[in-house]
Amino acid sequence: MFDDMARFQLTQAIALPQVRFRAGDVVTDLQPATVAGDRYWQGLSSATMAPGMVPLDGGATTMKSASQFANEAIRTWITGADSIG
Repeated sequence: MFDDMARFQLTQAIALPQVRFRAGDVVTDLQPATVAGDRYWQGLSSATMAPGMVPLDGGATTMKSASQFANEAIRTWITGADSIG
């Protein structure tokens, strides 16, 4: 677990058995979320994160760097196809 809060903006939808988020959502690993509108992902870690997660803070950057998506190019746009999950 990381000491810092991790916040990510999603550039694509995530649909897993435990979570379902839309492209554009901001997800965090802390509950309650400190920013209104953020979505909580219980168990979010470098091992469980998905592609298309753009780090918004230092905790998220650290988490992504330790994940299988460390070298993923960070997109700043969302397409309609990526919004379907």
